[in-house]
Amino acid sequence: MKTAVIQFPGSNCDGDALHAAQLLLDQDAQFVWHTEAGLPQGTELVFLPGGFSYGDHLRSGAIAARSPIMQAVKAHAERGGFVLGVCNGFQVLTESGLLPGALSRNRDLHFLCRPVHLRVENTSTAFTGAYTKGQVIEVPIAHGEGNYYADPETIARLEGEGQVVFRYTDNPNGSLNDIAGIVSERGNVLGMMPHPERAVEALLGSEDGRGLFDSLKGALVSR
Repeated sequence: MKTAVIQFPGSNCDGDALHAAQLLLDQDAQFVWHTEAGLPQGTELVFLPGGFSYGDHLRSGAIAARSPIMQAVKAHAERGGFVLGVCNGFQVLTESGLLPGALSRNRDLHFLCRPVHLRVENTSTAFTGAYTKGQVIEVPIAHGEGNYYADPETIARLEGEGQVVFRYTDNPNGSLNDIAGIVSERGNVLGMMPHPERAVEALLGSEDGRGLFDSLKGALVSR
């Protein structure tokens, strides 16, 4: 799966994202700088990594969402291409309108960096097909603004349409309905605060993130 990892000023999980992509999806996965106007030809997955893009000025992800490359990312998503936004990448997706809702300060106003447990709520998406419904996985978090919020109508729609794909079993940040990750209406865009790319090798303490990347490989074959 040809993968492009977007780099913004302040990204700090881009190396982790590239490593996971090269290990599990595409040995030729490459970085794309935020000022580029287009994606590499043949890109199938765009990976928006974690970090503190633009120093989190204004709001986390707000400036990155207006970077030149995001027009190409939006066009890619509109064509049905896969987009994965992790942590700051999830914030960029909400700020750019590719996913609904917003991420605000953690409930206790502390930066959180530790493993958490997630329940897989929907396995019919391109990102979760290798898991089983109800499976609990361990994936690390590292964020200060991961508290997911949306208006009641949006929450009801996300829940009703099966767009909540990962849910915290022990909510660390105050997210409404324990939401840890959601997909777009078409199911080709995923945003999540926990870091699956940091849980792909036993050396890292968990391999539970591999299922997400295995799911993507399977989804591409079945297209």
